[in-house]
Amino acid sequence: MLTRRALLGASLALPALSLLTRPAMASEPPVFSDGGIAIRGADPVAFFTEGAPVQGKADHALMWDGAIWHFASAANMERFEMNPTAYAPQYGGYCAFAMSRGYIASSVPEAWTIHEDRLYLNYSLSIRDRWSRDIPGNIQSADGHWPSILDA
Repeated sequence: MLTRRALLGASLALPALSLLTRPAMASEPPVFSDGGIAIRGADPVAFFTEGAPVQGKADHALMWDGAIWHFASAANMERFEMNPTAYAPQYGGYCAFAMSRGYIASSVPEAWTIHEDRLYLNYSLSIRDRWSRDIPGNIQSADGHWPSILDA
């Protein structure tokens, strides 16, 4: 026979149990950001035009793919707006080496690589060194994880 306490306990457990059986939601946003700002505020276009990370400015900012992107100039912001996928880092700016290994990690703008006209970011300079040992192989592996890894 059920007591009031057993019924109360069961009624409290049911909502919690339903949370465990719900479809998985994306656990990570599509773009890595620090405080909502992509590439920690670096201008994505500058990697291609300046060959270095250049800090963007808040007065040259736009929202794209769920993150705020900063640019060093209005011209760079316009270039990005015209073709964001040409300038945005691969794998949403998450660490490319970690992606190749099947997990997600943050990245820093200093640990960057442009390979075949695509920008890749890594967690650190030492991780970028490991990434650089086999860029084509790492890209092939990372492509197999992206973007489904966001739903893990």
